[in-house]
Amino acid sequence: MRDIQLRFFMSLVSAWLLFLLTMSVFSVLNVDFTLADFFYRLQGSTWAWKDTFLAQGVIHKGGKWLSLLMGIATLILLILSFSFDCLKEYRIPLLYLFSSTLISTLLVATIKHLVSMECPWDLIRYGGVRGFIGLLDTRPPSLPASACFPAGHASAGYAWIALYFFCASVRPRWRWAGLAVGLGLGLAFGFAQQLRGAHFLSHDLWTLMLCWTVSFSLSKALLVNRVY
Repeated sequence: MRDIQLRFFMSLVSAWLLFLLTMSVFSVLNVDFTLADFFYRLQGSTWAWKDTFLAQGVIHKGGKWLSLLMGIATLILLILSFSFDCLKEYRIPLLYLFSSTLISTLLVATIKHLVSMECPWDLIRYGGVRGFIGLLDTRPPSLPASACFPAGHASAGYAWIALYFFCASVRPRWRWAGLAVGLGLGLAFGFAQQLRGAHFLSHDLWTLMLCWTVSFSLSKALLVNRVY
């Protein structure tokens, strides 16, 4: 038991160290600004796609509803597992899936309201009125709060990487398909927000890492017979 806990702890620490190293390289190479500059110039030095029907109506608003409906469907199946024997074996995996997606989105939303960072569209560099203040920089007390970090909308997609661990527990052959769903939704939601000027790439990567941490940690606590 102690060996299992140690391997879990070492896996988590190693993943976070690698992630933080990657974020440090991003900062040194100005990857966020390079990519945002490209998207901004591509749209004629404005965020032309900010309020388009596809980006705002379909992917942003529609994406939220899609993730919500998926969560409701998971909850309904979980409730039904207490009444139908055919769903009994899926009860714990369904509890895991619902809990993981809920905690992931709540964690990202909580951090967004605790850590103030501007969206690209807020910055003078991109037609806004504020200067850039990094994650570790001291923020002037007089500056209004801004909830743009990490990427909230992307969490509605990346939270579903929990499908990898869910499928690994109930149908191991489907685990990569489950991972593709979570990553695909997160990438689509995150990319659309970057095109709108709502987030930098690093905001999305932080969200992905947070969602993976929750999914991975809960899988170790709740799921058995795992095939990773």
